[in-house]
Amino acid sequence: MSYFRTSVNLVQIRHGLHFSAKHFKQPEVKLTKDVYKVKRGNYSVLDDSHIKKFENILSEDRVLTDAEELDSYNTDWIKMVRGYSGVVLRPKSTEEVSAILRVCNENNLAVCPQGGNTGLVGGSVPVFDEVIISTSLMNKIIKINDIPGSIVCQAGCVLETLDNALAEHGLMMPLDLGAKGSCHIGGNIATNAGGLRLLRYGSLQANTLGLVAVKADGQVIDCMNTLKKDNTGYHLKHLFIGSEGTLGLVTEVAIQCPPKPQSVSLALLGVVDFDHALKTFRLARSMLSEILSSCELIDENCMQPVVNTLGVRNPLSEHPFYVLIEVSGSNAAHDEEKLNAFLESAMEDEIVADGTVTNEPSRMQTIWQLRERIAEALLRNGFVYKYDVSLPHNSFYQLIPVLQDKLKGTDAKIVSGYGHLGDGNLHLNICAPQFSPELLAKIEPFVYEWISERGGSISAEHGIGFKKTKFLRYSKSDAAIHTMRQIKQLMDPKGILNPYKVLPME
Repeated sequence: MSYFRTSVNLVQIRHGLHFSAKHFKQPEVKLTKDVYKVKRGNYSVLDDSHIKKFENILSEDRVLTDAEELDSYNTDWIKMVRGYSGVVLRPKSTEEVSAILRVCNENNLAVCPQGGNTGLVGGSVPVFDEVIISTSLMNKIIKINDIPGSIVCQAGCVLETLDNALAEHGLMMPLDLGAKGSCHIGGNIATNAGGLRLLRYGSLQANTLGLVAVKADGQVIDCMNTLKKDNTGYHLKHLFIGSEGTLGLVTEVAIQCPPKPQSVSLALLGVVDFDHALKTFRLARSMLSEILSSCELIDENCMQPVVNTLGVRNPLSEHPFYVLIEVSGSNAAHDEEKLNAFLESAMEDEIVADGTVTNEPSRMQTIWQLRERIAEALLRNGFVYKYDVSLPHNSFYQLIPVLQDKLKGTDAKIVSGYGHLGDGNLHLNICAPQFSPELLAKIEPFVYEWISERGGSISAEHGIGFKKTKFLRYSKSDAAIHTMRQIKQLMDPKGILNPYKVLPME
């Protein structure tokens, strides 16, 4: 299927910006406590007696203490924050997690839960020497329910693995992320991850039927359920969804799973400015309605490094903005007819300047790489200040030119934006040769003030983690933050669960 002409020319380097890793020095990851001047909490220091207790719970090979082996657990994947934990524990069951947390609580040892370590706000790695509890071995699929459409699994299951298993039953995960090949479903739950298809299937919070979590003292809270309706008392599961491991460690989950589409098509469209990108989304929402599954925006400063650094082919000529439209449904002929009508209308009204459309899996995969590998491409070009925010659609992209102007004359080389246009989630990226406290001070808190003034959110889908704690007030009232503190005190009186994260330090 091809309505548009397809150009095979690669995007050329524009405006004198050369996206080659050799032009940037990869920054050394300094300790978080030194970079951000954080004071360690009054927690115990790990010693041999604690290690022995952990080895009594787990086999020795699941208690990691080798410094070289611990390095990847202590550093986040975007090389932004680093702790110095002396131990990683790898339990295989809820019971083992419960026993570990009892020991940590009794001995006042701070804990850092960790899934696939794909977060962007420093929530999944220690700030100091917290005990790391990795869910990597908690990777069993417990049950797939064909008729209602659901899956029950352990928290350490990789998202892509779950999606592949569900496909054999004609189902799919409602969540799709660029990090699906490594992120864990427990971490997705803990951050209430959004992803590429929230527009169609809703939030992970809405699709979580039940879960099991372990509190700081080792008590197991069983909220497991696979029913779509259960209106009995407080919905305790929602305390853990989005809490980023500060209230309990999620060990098992039940997720509602929609039917896998029988037909999928993808269109990559070039537009002349953001206003036309917004018009494209409005038209798609109106004309594609029930089959519209994703609407993504990419600006030229995000497209260029993916093409020129990673070598991914852009099938279109150069455009200031690109819009990705995915449709999926159960009837290929019906879906193609609707998509073609939308594309014809978009061209006739001169909303779209150019584009390509396909339903071939290999071509769709290549086109999706242009969107999903942006973070990887930008990281190869130096240090990246990353911001995940929500904004009203009329303000969605305004922040980019504002920051481009504000950061003139600084070390900032590229200010770019991409994200989920359909749900108002912008990923702002500022690239520089290396981390600079002076540049950070230019960006923060300005970015959060600007967003707050326009009724936006400082975190759309990646949580607060460590990086955004002191800015929580830009999205939450004092009363709301106070209530959060009360809940934290109730669930974790000693404050051992993922300290220094989510809530501002007092």
